Amino acid sequence: MGRMIELPSATPIGAYLAEPAGTPRGGVVVIQEIFGVNAHIRDVADRFAAAGYSAIAPALFDPVKPGVELGYDADGLREGVALKNRISFERALQDVAAAARRVADAGKVGTVGFCWGGSIAYAAAIELALPGVSYYGGSNTRFIDRPARAPLIFHYGLKDAHITAADRAAVAAANPDAPVYEYEADHGFNCDRRNSFDAPSATMAWQRTLAFLGEHVG
Repeated sequence: MGRMIELPSATPIGAYLAEPAGTPRGGVVVIQEIFGVNAHIRDVADRFAAAGYSAIAPALFDPVKPGVELGYDADGLREGVALKNRISFERALQDVAAAARRVADAGKVGTVGFCWGGSIAYAAAIELALPGVSYYGGSNTRFIDRPARAPLIFHYGLKDAHITAADRAAVAAANPDAPVYEYEADHGFNCDRRNSFDAPSATMAWQRTLAFLGEHVG
C-alpha cells in the first residue's frame, strides 16, 4: 500500500506514492482521470508498485481544490469536468514533471494516463520527453501537430462515443511508430469501478502496458 505525500511543484500539491518491495525497475507517473486521485487511481499505482515500479499519482486538481476524490456518477462527472476546465495542460505538465523528479532515483521514468490523463501522458511525451501510455485520451488530437520526443502507445475503445474513428486515425497518422491498440470496449474500460469496465480488454491493455514499460523504462 502506498501513502499520500506532499509534492513540490509550482505550488505544492499532494501525490500518492506506491513503492515496490525490492529494488525499483524504474518510475511510473500515474495520471488521473477527471475524478481525481481516487481509489481506482491509487489501486493502479499499487499495481505498478507490485510490478516493480516506483509509482506516483500527482493530485492535479490540488491547485484549485485539494483532495478531490470523485465517484463515477453524474455528480462526479459534472464536478470533474468543471475542475478539469480550471487546470491548464501547462500546469498539469508542471506537476507531472515534478512527480517524475520525485521518482527519478528509481531509474528511467514513464507515464500512464487515463482519459484526461491519457492526453496529458501524450503531451508529456512531446514536452517532457517521457515515454507514455495513453488510455482513451479524449484531447489527443489537440497535440498531433507536434512530434513526440519519446515512445508512446495508445489504448482506445471502439465503442467510445467520446472519441471518433477519425480521431483515432489522426493520432495514428501523427505517430507512425506508436502502436494504436483498439478494443471492443467503451470509454473507461480499464476501470473496474465503472459500468464500462471490460475485463478482457483491461487485461490485454495492462499486459501491453507492462511490456511497453519493460522495454522503455525498465
